[in-house]
Amino acid sequence: MAELLRGKKAADALNEKTFAIVQELRQKGVTPLLAIVRVGEKADDISYERGAMKRCETVGIRVKNVLMPADVSVEEFYRTIEELNHDPEVHGILLFRPVPVHLDNERARNAIVAEKDVDGCGDASLAGVFANRKTGYAPCTPEAAVQILDCYGIDVSGKNAAVLGRSLVVGRPLAMMLMHRNATVTICHTRTRNMAEIARSADLIFACTGQPEMIGKEYLRPGQTVIDVGISWSEAKGKLVGDVLQEEAEPVVDALTPVPGGVGAVTTAVLVYHTALAARRSTEEHTR
Repeated sequence: MAELLRGKKAADALNEKTFAIVQELRQKGVTPLLAIVRVGEKADDISYERGAMKRCETVGIRVKNVLMPADVSVEEFYRTIEELNHDPEVHGILLFRPVPVHLDNERARNAIVAEKDVDGCGDASLAGVFANRKTGYAPCTPEAAVQILDCYGIDVSGKNAAVLGRSLVVGRPLAMMLMHRNATVTICHTRTRNMAEIARSADLIFACTGQPEMIGKEYLRPGQTVIDVGISWSEAKGKLVGDVLQEEAEPVVDALTPVPGGVGAVTTAVLVYHTALAARRSTEEHTR
């Protein structure tokens, strides 16, 4: 049976690092502040917001909730983002996306300055990931996957990794992050003809297809580590499931992240860690 790579262990380890940075900054009179920007009343956004607020409270990070109605004007929305960009008290900005159509999702995700883009949603942050430079921050979900690897001592150097999914939110940045760690990476997507064969030959599988329980036994073999990034509600099973069919994977592979309780459990820990790092970078720049 596979070893279950539970996210709580990785989240706790990351929280310790965050708490240490927060304490270091407090001695300098600085308390990190995360601005959470929510447009409308979507249940998923509200749930994540509560989780992020709780995580911030745990490590001593302040939160500023910026709430706007779904019909907020374009002018007011972008004026608010600009105010947060220029507010020296604010160290990180989390914008729930997608925003309403009239606000233009592409423009919105790039409106946040890179040094405060702790969710890694803007092109400047993604460019930093691709170039392996500290410009902005990596998207939280792929970094959560990497944090799990680190926590459990899984070295990807020299190994073959199959990333199943090519979104800018997860698949492509994750592939770059693995390449920076010297993995040999194959990105698979909806037009990949032999996806199961590629996945089965890989040492590590990162499932981020967005298709519930798509990855079954034909993708898997003994000796693999499987990081399941997906999370969806299954009406048939009445529970949350991942992109991997867990009951087929667990008896076969060596290690597997559970859903729930895997990658998703680490994302808010990454978010608050980035906020602490952003506050430290800001403080260092102002003391030079």
